[in-house]
Amino acid sequence: MAERAGRRGAPSRGGRARALGLGLVVPAALLAVWYLVTASGAVPAYQLPGPGAVWRAAVDLAARGDLGHHVAISVQRVLSGFVLGAGAGLAVGAAVGLSRLGDALLSPTLGAVRAVPSLAWVPLLILWLKIGEDSKVTLIAIGAFFPVYTTVSAALRHVDQQLVEAGRAFGRGGVRLLATVQLPAALPSVVAGLRLALAQSWLFLVAAELIASSMGLGFLLNDSQQNGRVDRILLAIVLLAVLGKLTDALIGLLERRLLRSWT
Repeated sequence: MAERAGRRGAPSRGGRARALGLGLVVPAALLAVWYLVTASGAVPAYQLPGPGAVWRAAVDLAARGDLGHHVAISVQRVLSGFVLGAGAGLAVGAAVGLSRLGDALLSPTLGAVRAVPSLAWVPLLILWLKIGEDSKVTLIAIGAFFPVYTTVSAALRHVDQQLVEAGRAFGRGGVRLLATVQLPAALPSVVAGLRLALAQSWLFLVAAELIASSMGLGFLLNDSQQNGRVDRILLAIVLLAVLGKLTDALIGLLERRLLRSWT
């Protein structure tokens, strides 16, 4: 019985290949529809360039060395902001989820701040941190903070108290109890929060790079819009989608490793 459960928890290579193949069906269908619509002339090329035009734009930018720089700087900003925001969200979420005093002190204020739109932070961050990297990474960190804070605080409130008491009976308390008992018990919610935070980081990246930036995929979007390069706009959107999915897959790998070590 345990063996069957283990098999369900760890899909075989054939199962993973099948899941990957099914996951590619919709993108392939969208690509085919995109090609047919543009090749038939149903939509003017200046409004919707074909896949070939977008590919040529990617090759052109790569040949100039610009594409790699745009991707690298955006990934660096996202990962830096994500680590800072998720770390802060984990700490504050633990304080709110495990302490009634922390909940009473922090929840009302953080609930109000969470409703502030991302672009509303931009003027203040530019005023405080100027237009360099610090303001961009801070904005992304703000975006990553709230999903982790919300899911962690809610999950820790509902951890089975019998597990907590068992941990205390074995002499664990404070940070050690959190790391070895409470977080493992809340692991699915924690990982869900990390995934939401990473997706939010990519959303906030575009807002950060639309303001006073000279590199990055957000800058590429804005610059291409001003120059009427719809092919590059589509390229930036595709790259954001692909990079977002790749980084989400890394969180999935982390989840599987943590499940193996903690469960």
